[in-house]
Amino acid sequence: MKDQQLHIAWGSLMALSLGSTLLSQPGIWALWPVAAGVGALVLAWLKARIVLSRYLGLAAAPSWQRGFEISLALFCLLLLGLYLLPHYPG
Repeated sequence: MKDQQLHIAWGSLMALSLGSTLLSQPGIWALWPVAAGVGALVLAWLKARIVLSRYLGLAAAPSWQRGFEISLALFCLLLLGLYLLPHYPG
């Protein structure tokens, strides 16, 4: 991997981690618990995609990357459903 790509991936991970940190503030969870939970899950999903594609080198193997991304997306959708289930009125 080129150094520039590594730096971009690292910077992206830092920005996403900052977003996760901001979402974890007690005031955010008190005002918008569902939105904060969904946002935290989306940020974690984006960070996992960066780690898989850049640091593990799956960008060089598109078929493997696609398989991992589909598995990761299905897992995140399962987690999202389990998180939203108690918030569902009914």
